[in-house]
Parts: sequence; C-alpha cells; structure tokens
Amino acid sequence: MIFSSIHTCDNYAEYPEVIRKVIDYLKSNDFVNMEPGVYEIQGKDIYAQVFDAETGSVEEKRPESHKNYLDVQFLASGEEKLGFTPLKDEYEVDEYFEGRDLIFYKKVENEGFVYAIPGCFTVFFPCDVHRPAVAADKPMTVRKVVVKVRTTLI
Repeated sequence: MIFSSIHTCDNYAEYPEVIRKVIDYLKSNDFVNMEPGVYEIQGKDIYAQVFDAETGSVEEKRPESHKNYLDVQFLASGEEKLGFTPLKDEYEVDEYFEGRDLIFYKKVENEGFVYAIPGCFTVFFPCDVHRPAVAADKPMTVRKVVVKVRTTLI
C-alpha cells in the first residue's frame, strides 16, 4: 500500500512508471467539475472511475480486494478514512464478483486506517484488503476517483 498526496514535494521517482503515469493524470484533471463516469487512460489496462460516494460507519463499509487490478483511490472532495490490512488466506469471502474483479470479505483483522483529504491518493495492491468510504467524523458525500491498473503493468 502507498498513501500520499498529489500536493507533496515528492517527484515519485521510486514509484513504478505506471503509478507515476496515474499520478500525473490525477494532477492534471479537475475531478470536482468532471462528470461522473468511466474514463479510459490506456484502454482497459488503466481507466478511471469518477463517482460520488456516501461515507458511513466501519460496519456499513465492507472490506474488499482485487485480483487482476490494483486500485489508486483518489479523494477529490470531502474527507474519508480508508481501512487497510494485509490479505490472509483465512479471510472468508462474503461475495466475489469476477466480472468486476471485486472480492468482499466477511471479516478482517488488525485493520489500520488512514485519513484522506482532497489530494490524497492510496495505492492498494492485490495483497491489500481495503475498506473505502469510512466516515472520518460524520457521514458525507465525497467525490472519488478510482484508477484501475492491470496488475500485469507493474
């Protein structure tokens, strides 16, 4: 997992090239004023999903992971907490949507949380279980961008 902000002084030189490409995309778009939808960056290998989400309690938000894509989750407006923990074989799958590359888990352990404000991005790899859109203080509508990156590009 990587947690940072597009507003840092970091030049991201240590990151894989594809992650640097995604960060450049995040820096160069006004997602608050962009229409919600799916935007191809590099076909189905790299694409962005722009949407509004409602934050809620930890109990309302399910932990998830992906097999074929990694998530670069970016917060354009609002605030949220994102849960994270390493994926373990013993985590019981609640639901699996193969076509959406989305696995929900019934329960996870030792979950940490990061607090995101506009400009923050989090890279979740397939080995990272994550729980997005957890309310930081109180529930609110946030504008999110999730850039999906095919794992074969890393």
